[in-house]
Amino acid sequence: MHATKPTTLDRHPRSRRAFTLIETALATIIVGTGVLAIVSAQQAFFRQNEWSTHASTGQRLGNEIRELTLHLPRHDPVTGPTFWGPESAELDVDDFDDLDDFDGEDGAGMVFSAALGNGPVSALGIPIADMAGWSQRVFVENIDPYAITTVVADGASDMIRIRVVIEYQGPADQSAREITRVTWIAPG
Repeated sequence: MHATKPTTLDRHPRSRRAFTLIETALATIIVGTGVLAIVSAQQAFFRQNEWSTHASTGQRLGNEIRELTLHLPRHDPVTGPTFWGPESAELDVDDFDDLDDFDGEDGAGMVFSAALGNGPVSALGIPIADMAGWSQRVFVENIDPYAITTVVADGASDMIRIRVVIEYQGPADQSAREITRVTWIAPG
């Protein structure tokens, strides 16, 4: 047998090849982009979830006022439509005996909020605990029965529309923002 002469490849056995600096940098960029995408998606989910939570809470607070006023007459049983707003002895939601009492003074709307210490209120007229930052603003308006989008003077119509604007001011918010509105026409 005769010996063969070793080739160049045989003299220097191949060592296992490691990642190059470019491959490592590229892998880091790909993994980093993936992590950033996941974080961004999580933040978007959190914002969307916060909005839907506020929207459902706002709808609930609007419906609480609707239930509170459901069985009230349009006008005071004693004074009728001649006096609009809460009568002098009606100082609290417990004293309100008709729908126009909820309009407040000068048509500015009656406000129930934790900041004022009177709300937001439940369908029983009781302030709901742990609702800091939330408010219910109630407007009661006479409307034209033939054009329900037209507001007429207080007491000038038998048709009344109640509008409840729900606002929320979070700890980091500069001002309250409207979350939802609930509007209905009082049954006759």
